[in-house]
Amino acid sequence: MPTRPPAGTLDPRARQLLRTLIARHIRDGEPVGSQTLARHSGLDVSAATIRNILADLEEQGLLAAPHTSAGRIPTAQGYRVFVDSLLQVQPLPTADLVRLRGELAGGGSGTTQALLGSASELVSAMTHFVGVVSVPRREQFAFRHIDFVPLDGPRVMAILVFADNDVQNRIIQTRRPFEASELERVANYLNAHFAGRPVAEIRTTLVRELQAARDEMEALLSHTVELAEQALAPTDTDDMLVAGQTRLIGMQDLSDLDRLRDLFEAFARKREILQLLERTIRAPGVRIFIGEETGLAPLEGVSLVTAPYGAPGKVLGVLGVIGPTRMAYDRVIPVVQATAELLGAALNPEPPAP
Repeated sequence: MPTRPPAGTLDPRARQLLRTLIARHIRDGEPVGSQTLARHSGLDVSAATIRNILADLEEQGLLAAPHTSAGRIPTAQGYRVFVDSLLQVQPLPTADLVRLRGELAGGGSGTTQALLGSASELVSAMTHFVGVVSVPRREQFAFRHIDFVPLDGPRVMAILVFADNDVQNRIIQTRRPFEASELERVANYLNAHFAGRPVAEIRTTLVRELQAARDEMEALLSHTVELAEQALAPTDTDDMLVAGQTRLIGMQDLSDLDRLRDLFEAFARKREILQLLERTIRAPGVRIFIGEETGLAPLEGVSLVTAPYGAPGKVLGVLGVIGPTRMAYDRVIPVVQATAELLGAALNPEPPAP
């Protein structure tokens, strides 16, 4: 396989022809010939010269010639050069920003899950591709309040209210039945000492306090540790939301039914795509995977555009769009970037002024 040359090694004419060819192919979906490039590239060169430059670009692995046409189409490597050094991305239009802000505003009044669902639906609707968003792990959030309700036998229901307004009910299997009064003491202790602190931090602190406790406090803490260990443990809830899969059906670039079926099965499994999203979680700004760069066979014919979202100094998850490699990157990139930024702001609204 040819090695992709650094974009800087292409001379200005080759860069202009590659930029024009990819822009025309994204727009029309057809192979682009030398005559078309002669009319639209803005270069004062002959069609023969253009054919020679195209042949060089093909030899470098940036273009391919379909069997049925004399025109050429970009390869995944060609798209990579285009995205890295030839693409001109403009800020999202004001009307689209207003729409996004309006849809995602007031995040504090709803649950995180509902807000993430809205974000994935929005990027899908605005790009006409598939919207994906990874769900933050619960242990990243502080809890606001906890209650315990005794059930039959050695079972307890924990009712958790998190700082982002999410409410979860979890069934705990305990070593022995607990009286309602015991559960109330444990809940009061947790609410008084740990409300507002991250869940992952609480279990560690409780164990440390238990080691230093004595007498009556030791009994309370041992019960608290037993209940908190399970009530605040990470859960296998929905870890990725997907919206707009059906938008890919019937797309010219994804007409291979076997490939499309593999892609839909990857959406259903979620695990591989989620792992790909998590690879970008510490990378600032927009990341783009084109075709085989994803490392996932079902995604070899598509591109993934991602951006992290979160609070200041803390990344909570990743939002992205999956579509054909022949996507309008200049339109998709600002949508993903702006939505991720506004999603982070909606999850962390400014406190009201005193």
